[in-house]
Formats: sequence, C-alpha cells, structure tokens
Amino acid sequence: MEFQSAAVKVRKYAAEESGDSIEMVERPHGGLSFVLADGQRSGRPAKIISNLVARKTISLLGEGVRDGAAGRAAHDYLRTHRRGQVSATLTIVSLDLVSHTLVVSRNGPPVLLLEGSGGRVLDGACDPIGIRPGTKPMIVEVPLAVGLRAVAFSDGLLEAGVRTGAALSAEAWLELAAGWGMLPAEELAERLLAHALALDAGRPQDDISILVVGIYPVGDPNGARRMAVRVPLA
Repeated sequence: MEFQSAAVKVRKYAAEESGDSIEMVERPHGGLSFVLADGQRSGRPAKIISNLVARKTISLLGEGVRDGAAGRAAHDYLRTHRRGQVSATLTIVSLDLVSHTLVVSRNGPPVLLLEGSGGRVLDGACDPIGIRPGTKPMIVEVPLAVGLRAVAFSDGLLEAGVRTGAALSAEAWLELAAGWGMLPAEELAERLLAHALALDAGRPQDDISILVVGIYPVGDPNGARRMAVRVPLA
C-alpha cells in the first residue's frame, strides 16, 4: 500500500493573500499529520489567525500530543490570545501508524470520506475554535484500507457558485469525487479545485483550500518518501 497526499489552494478574488493555512508534520510515533486552518474573514487578518492556529497545532502534534488534545489546546490558545473575539476553523487529518487508522479531527466544514465506490460525509455538529469555552473537536477514526481517501477543505469550496445559485452541497461534492474513480490524490485535488473555480467563473468569492489524503494499492519498492510543492511567483 501507499499513502498519498496533495493540497491545493487559491485566494479570494482580488484579495492580497489567502486566509487559509495548510501544514504537515511527521508524527513522532509514526505517520503524518496535516492541519488545515481558516481564519475569520479573509486576506491578511485571516492569514495571521490561521498561521497562529496552524503553528500551535503542528508544534503539539510534532511533540506527540494526540490530535484531539492538540485541537483543544489550539482553541484555548486562540481564545486566550484574542480574548474570545476571533474564530477559526481547524481540521486535522492524520495517518496514524500506531493505531493503523486515518484520524479526522474537525472544528470546521465537513470532510468527505471516500471508501471504495461510495463514501460518506463527516458532518457531525462542531463549533469553530476561539470563541466558546470548552470547545472540542469532532473525531472519527477509520481503519486503513486501500481505497480509503479523505477530502478536507475550507468553507470556500461550499461557497463556490453561491452567487449564481450553482453551489454544491457536501453530499454533491462527495458524489462528484466518487464518480471520478480512484484518482491519485493530486489529480483529485486539482479536479475539485477546477470545478469550484468554474462555479465561480474563475473569480473565487472566498479562499478555497483542498486537502486530499488516501491509501493506494501501489507503493515504492524502495520505500522512498516524496514531497512536492509548487507556488506561483508574481
């Protein structure tokens, strides 16, 4: 088996920068964790918040703190730092090689879980972090198996097409992704982003970030790990 991950993001049309942050860290007991944070509002103020949240979460995960505890600590940190006046959404997706599960920890938008030819939407009620005392993440663990894929995203994906009444629900996005079959993680992320941009006629009305992780049947016989990042330079 092989684990694949890919992330794509675009900023809101005419905004200076995206208010979303995506980070990755190796887990000290084996595996990888990915963090997707979306700060309140957009642009530079939102980026400051999402960076603050992502850095705090990543540092804790890298020290061996469990996902749920890291999410709660990030909430407490943001609430203390901004006196409960600023919120953020936070999603943690982890490949845990101790429990041999994919762990999804949510304080934000739904996560699409693709399993074989179908899937489900992880949309249990949860609050964003930074505002209410005692806020906790919604956590789901799924055993690792070939064909298992998770798609996490910022709320910009669900906002795509709102202006024209063409926005898709999380269930519709799941059906779309499942209909494409077992695409590599990078191709799936790119197709989802392209569809979202088409719904907004190429002018996204909010920051859009998409993270795809999954288990695939073919691995590198040499056990090599790879990571690729591409960033356009103005």
